[in-house]
Amino acid sequence: MFDLSTLNPQQREAVETIHGPVLILAGAGTGKTRVITFRIAYMVRQGIAPEHILGVTFTNKAAREMRERVAQLIPRGAAKKEGEPKPGFTISTFHSLCVRILRKHIERLGYKTNFVIYDESDQLSVVKKILSQISDKGAKADPREVLALVSRFKNAGPGMRFDSPNVAALAEHMKSRYDSALRACNAVDFDDLILLTLRLLEEFPEVLEACRQQYQYVMVDEYQDTNSSQFRLVHLLTEKHRNFCVVGDDDQSIYGWRGAEIANLLDLEKYYPEVKIIKLEQNYRSTNTILNAANAVIKHNARRRVKQLWSQKGAGGKILLYAHANEELEAKAVVENIECDRMMRLVPWEHQAILFRTNMQSRPLETALRQASVRYRLVGGQSYFDRREIKDVLAYLKMLLNPRDDISLLRIANLPARGLSDLTMERLVTASQARNCPVYTVMQHTDVRDSFAPKTREAIGEFLQWIEQTREPLVQGALPSLKVWAERFLADIAYTGEVRRTEKTPEAAESRILNIKELLATMDGESSGPGAPVERLQTFLEKVSLDNDRPSERETEGSGVTLITMHSCKGLEFPHVQIVGLEDGLLPHTRSKEEGTLDEERRLFYVAITRAMKALSISHCLARRKYGQTTPCHPSPFLKELPEELVEWVDAKSTQPVAPASGKSLFDAMRALIDE
Repeated sequence: MFDLSTLNPQQREAVETIHGPVLILAGAGTGKTRVITFRIAYMVRQGIAPEHILGVTFTNKAAREMRERVAQLIPRGAAKKEGEPKPGFTISTFHSLCVRILRKHIERLGYKTNFVIYDESDQLSVVKKILSQISDKGAKADPREVLALVSRFKNAGPGMRFDSPNVAALAEHMKSRYDSALRACNAVDFDDLILLTLRLLEEFPEVLEACRQQYQYVMVDEYQDTNSSQFRLVHLLTEKHRNFCVVGDDDQSIYGWRGAEIANLLDLEKYYPEVKIIKLEQNYRSTNTILNAANAVIKHNARRRVKQLWSQKGAGGKILLYAHANEELEAKAVVENIECDRMMRLVPWEHQAILFRTNMQSRPLETALRQASVRYRLVGGQSYFDRREIKDVLAYLKMLLNPRDDISLLRIANLPARGLSDLTMERLVTASQARNCPVYTVMQHTDVRDSFAPKTREAIGEFLQWIEQTREPLVQGALPSLKVWAERFLADIAYTGEVRRTEKTPEAAESRILNIKELLATMDGESSGPGAPVERLQTFLEKVSLDNDRPSERETEGSGVTLITMHSCKGLEFPHVQIVGLEDGLLPHTRSKEEGTLDEERRLFYVAITRAMKALSISHCLARRKYGQTTPCHPSPFLKELPEELVEWVDAKSTQPVAPASGKSLFDAMRALIDE
């Protein structure tokens, strides 16, 4: 229900300020999603055409939630274009927005509009292929590191600084080869989605003007997480009409390692000097003890926009601090505390979360939870779309949509086996490189096919014929159901039989086949209805490629204690939070001293603290095993930034509070240890 009286004064001001540049500083738990959705609904109610409203965020989950909440706030029919059943406003991720623009205009850059989007595994395949061709030394390079180097170079451009001339030469050479390989397949990667959109807007004024006319009111969520390319994109869209609203919190900027630039938020006045700043400081999540601790920690960062979180939830209990001999005893104590809460205070497992700095810290915690028969979910397991059978089926779909997609074709050419061995495919790849054309095109050349033995020549011909026959109903537009079409061609090649043949147990095979059925069942979802089958398949694959925040199966099956890294927990909340491993070298991480990112590490601790709603405990170890050796550990220097009156030391052996005098001695000793 749309009722502005349900908002606090600052939230209401943010909702009603709809013209000109606005910066909404939304502290942790201050209801920013509510403000964003109310603001969009308010604009529509004020007569602004929905199609002129653009909301941009970082995950598909957040975009979906915002769309649903806005739809509930707008009167039926108010947000509809004439003759259109769905609201006309756009709420999407940066990448989805760029795909939308590129599908309309990318031909100006020499691409076809049916371009495919390569995910990380596709990108790695391209890099591995290039490395194997340049030298034996290149073949030994780590493809992931090379891909990361290419990505940084693409985003930073010619001004990027390198450690050495050799690294610079490698980056330039790899980028050139990599870009050529993608262009040959009419493919783009995630970096390209934004970079190519920027090229379009900067090189073709008419495209920029068309986008500005469409998106006259622009909102960006989680603005502190934007990188330089995303900033340029939004600035281009808004520098003329100036109706630009960004929502963010510099104190929660924790993704500098992947390109986020906190300066985009801190220096906003350089580009929008007339910007109006509205602070949201009333927290609806946590007790004041937790918030005061967070405020005390983050104020040690000098370069920030000052804000003071507060709550009407009362003081709450003190923050409990523990010191343990090693990580095994720490894990055991954490599990004992969780079970004590469950049995004595009726706190269910799903209300508990264990936060840690690095993934390797989960091992002793998982072991202790298993030994105590405590259900848990480890956030960040294998993605549904990273499963072998799903990637196989998606490769078939991508190849049938665009046979020039070498990565997809090479993955499935001999899957199931059809007489196209690795040696055959290597020869075809070599021929495609010599002729500078895709493998599919080379396979169609009779002179190339004639160079193979009769059986292989026949296998290539049959494969080409199968592709053409299978693509025909797709291209001709005679496909009422993509699901039925996919089921038929998978049955035609006996793919499920291949799964059953290669799996060790019938149960594992059936589980994989069920995954395939679940995927196919979604093909006629949002992409069904009017529109050519090619466009519907393109939309489906596009959605799959962009939906990179889908939770893994382990994250969603049943209830249990949540194990999660501090980087992954932003945006979440839990009644009871246990932060483990708060040691110098873990948080702050050792690299932060070398790279000068201590402030970001402190922001990470701030984010972890503010996930807690009712209760928070923090622990550290006196020693930890590293590479088989027991190494002494020191408490994190961040611990001494917690106000003494907000914390209570607990004896880990008896799980009882330490006497005030002893607690003060412990706290003083810890501070002295940190200051050594």
